[in-house]
Amino acid sequence: MRPSQDPAGADMAERNRGLGSSAVDQMLDAENKRMAENLSSKVSRLKSIALDIDQEADDQNRYLDGMDSDFLSTTGLLTGSVKRFSTMVKSGKDNKKLLCYMSVGLVLLFFILYYLVIRIQT
Repeated sequence: MRPSQDPAGADMAERNRGLGSSAVDQMLDAENKRMAENLSSKVSRLKSIALDIDQEADDQNRYLDGMDSDFLSTTGLLTGSVKRFSTMVKSGKDNKKLLCYMSVGLVLLFFILYYLVIRIQT
């Protein structure tokens, strides 16, 4: 008779398989729980990152909206200045001389401020 056909051997093999199966099941269950906890922590981290990205996007949108209103107010200010400048140029020769002095003065003021800023930075 072959060992697999031995009734006592078959009974013993079934018991060993039963014990082994229970140990394997426990090991697989423990591995499954460990992997589920690992997956849960990864999902929690991803959720936290997604919430941080959402908050950052909202902050950036508020910042851009503020910049938009600032640019609109600056555009209005520059438009008014250009209109006044154009009116002054069209008004006559005396104003043209004054305009020339103001233009040269503003250019000089710009270069002086530029020089001071560069000097402060170094």
